Amino acid sequence: MPSPAQSEVTSAARERPWLFNFLIAPDAVVSIGVVNGALSFLLRNQGVAPAHAASIIALLSLPHVLYLAWGPLTDFWLARRTWLLLTAIASGAVMLVAFRQPGLGAGWAVGLMFLSACLANCVAAACGGMMGMLRSERNRRRAGSFYQSGSLAFGGLAVFVLVTLSARKSPGDLGWAVAAMIALPGVAALAAPRNRVTAAPTARATGARIWGEFRATFFRWEAVPYTLLILSPLSSGAMIGLLPELARDYGVSGAQVAWINGLAGALLMAAGAVAATLIPVRIRATLAYVVVGLCNAAALGALAVGPLRPAVYFAGTMVFLFSVGVGYALFTAVALEFLGASGKSGSARYAIINSLGNLPVAYMAWVDGRGYAHWGPRAMPGVDAAATAIAGSLLLTYFLASRRYRKAARQEPDRAASRRRPSAEEA
Repeated sequence: MPSPAQSEVTSAARERPWLFNFLIAPDAVVSIGVVNGALSFLLRNQGVAPAHAASIIALLSLPHVLYLAWGPLTDFWLARRTWLLLTAIASGAVMLVAFRQPGLGAGWAVGLMFLSACLANCVAAACGGMMGMLRSERNRRRAGSFYQSGSLAFGGLAVFVLVTLSARKSPGDLGWAVAAMIALPGVAALAAPRNRVTAAPTARATGARIWGEFRATFFRWEAVPYTLLILSPLSSGAMIGLLPELARDYGVSGAQVAWINGLAGALLMAAGAVAATLIPVRIRATLAYVVVGLCNAAALGALAVGPLRPAVYFAGTMVFLFSVGVGYALFTAVALEFLGASGKSGSARYAIINSLGNLPVAYMAWVDGRGYAHWGPRAMPGVDAAATAIAGSLLLTYFLASRRYRKAARQEPDRAASRRRPSAEEA
């Protein structure tokens, strides 16, 4: 009979955190590859003004903020991995129809891309619920890093493919490529561990459960710094989708954009996400996230004050993308710390947390676009850097100076362990 320690090791091995590299890919291709990646470049090729393109991107970023309204569905009726597979296929099909519209800036095309993003968000919700089921603290950190490295790698690969092919393929042909990149990785869900399916409740019971989880998550003192942190512009990554559009102002060609913001950018962000695993678990994810966010702001500041030359664009973009990778991995660590145990509604709580965490992507895309419209190309990264530096400095001061936070930080590991302890029913 195996010892408890051996059983724990066996259980941890079966959790397979590396699988989240692929499970999150459908959502990554939509959100990073299309919306916050190649779309601004494609829109400008079709004659859409930069300020208007930024507004479209801000609109298409909203599903990541609002999906707390439908993400919780992945906790019910079907297994989470089944939800993931079905919504990945549906999202790819809708995106194909969007790309076959007369213009990507047209109302129907934008509406269909919005629907595709909504469907892809169910993939993220299902992943959050599955990550919350992991019992090993080390695997939770590793799953968060794999989740982000896979997201950034597949998103960056999608940028590279779409920008490269755009020179010789029509938007309709690009639609087939993006649909395949969205739908095919969803097949990895068949290898994911099964989860217990909760019987379908009534609409009233569902609403009561979501409200109960919201109250249990946010109405406690420890939730205040978490909430402020995830709502701040730190490491929002909003500039990921705007840098390809800004490239022309720095004298960077389309082929160079495809490499630095596509394949090379994907590798840099994925490397940053993996590098986050080197940060010891004893260092709170919240504090590490603030420090990395300030480094991210410094990279954008260099773009804002440097000359409008390709070398400045390349150097600033490389540092920015690497720090975004580290920041995104730490954001997932913060979210899982906030989440605690997945329980029966892990996807619902993760959707709430992640939706709030994606709000800065939407509002900073809009703010950065206004900066370009009023003050030119330097203002786009400059506004982002200034907002991040101010928010980061205030949060860092709070975390270092607040006695109450330090007390909560010492108590939180014990509380998190308690929340992660499975009930007899879950076991």
